Amino acid sequence: QITKLASMAKEYASRVAVDVANEAVQVHGGAGYVDDFDVERFYRDAKILQIYEGTTEIQKNIIGRELLGKGMS
Repeated sequence: QITKLASMAKEYASRVAVDVANEAVQVHGGAGYVDDFDVERFYRDAKILQIYEGTTEIQKNIIGRELLGKGMS
């Protein structure tokens, strides 16, 4: 149960962080991709969360395995 909830939280939080940062970059237009604005760094930091905390695909695999009752004993 804890494993499933942790994976769900990691996947959701990293997805929302990337979505929000991506919107911020879009609002800034082309300037959002340069070092002059913090949103460029925010997007990079959010995107690395999806990789550093375990890729989104791995988190989804863990969630699916736990939901199907195939968790490791």
